[in-house]
Order: sequence, then structure tokens, then C-alpha cells
Amino acid sequence: MIEFLQSIDTWLFHLVNSGLSNSVFDKIMPFITTNSNWTLVYVFLFSWLLWKGGRNGRICVIVLIVTIVIADQVNSSLLKEWIARSRPCHTLSDINLLVPCGGGKSMPSSHAVNSFAAAIVLAHYYKHYFWVWFGIAIAVSFSRVYVGVHYPFDIIAGAGFGILVGYLVIKLETLIENQFLKRKKALIN
Repeated sequence: MIEFLQSIDTWLFHLVNSGLSNSVFDKIMPFITTNSNWTLVYVFLFSWLLWKGGRNGRICVIVLIVTIVIADQVNSSLLKEWIARSRPCHTLSDINLLVPCGGGKSMPSSHAVNSFAAAIVLAHYYKHYFWVWFGIAIAVSFSRVYVGVHYPFDIIAGAGFGILVGYLVIKLETLIENQFLKRKKALIN
């Protein structure tokens, strides 16, 4: 069964990495996949949320930071080491590698984990931008396969784990806020 799933994953990888290869994506996808290219976007988003987002924006920033720290650390330190899957750029020879391969493990994709964790949190607080947050997460995740550093199942596992962590942190924040409001109401009465 594992061999069958690996063959499907490899086939899907080649479909995206080689089959969809074109000169436009060859320029865009390395840009999308590089974390440092998103730094200005992150700084702007956090600044805007803190400055113009009011209480909701400040809570969103705190929940976002907690979510990303938990998701990234659990994924990088535990899951990737436990699964220990090699990247396609280390195991396959006939790929279109557009960025450095990196020495880390492949599954789950940290880019997918963090992107989807952030998307679920941002969509919780800013529902009207749901498709923007998930569009970015999908684009970043897709780019990881296109540039040759992750298999599609790495992305699916990463997206699932990121959504789970984001959901759990949101539930925890809601529980804490409800307890705080109950205490505040009890003090007033």
C-alpha cells in the first residue's frame, strides 16, 4: 500500500513539477516559495492589524504568533523527524529544481503547515478575506511542488496539520476569552 501511495505521489509530483513547467511559472514560483520575499507583506499585515485592527486585530496578531510558533516547532522538531521522508530533490533525478533543495526532511511541508495555520486564523478573524488567506496558502504550497522540493502529499499533510493547529489555538483563545468575560461579568454584578 505504501508503495502504491508513493507511486501516486511521484506521478503527481512529475505532473506539477515537469508537466506544468513553463517560463512564466519558472519565474513566479521561486519568488512565491521564498520566505524572505514575504517579509514585507508580514510586516505590513502585522502593522496594519496592530494599528488599524482594534482589539480584534491585536488578538488576531497574538493568536497568529502563538499558532505559527506551535505549528512550526511541532512540525519541524517532531513530525518531520518522526516521518523522516526525503525530499524529491534528494531522491529523484529527473526534476525541474528551481530553488536550492535544502537539507531538511520533506513531510509535512513547513511552508504548507505555516501558510494554512495562518490562513485559518486570519479567516477566523477576517472572514470577508477568506479566499485571500487561503489563496495565498494554496499558492505558497503549490509552489513548493512546482519548484521541486516537496511531494504533493507533503503539502496535503502540511495543510491538514496547519489547519488543525490553527483551529485548536482559536478554540483555546475562545475558551480563555469566554472565561475572562465570565469573570469580568461576575465582578461587575
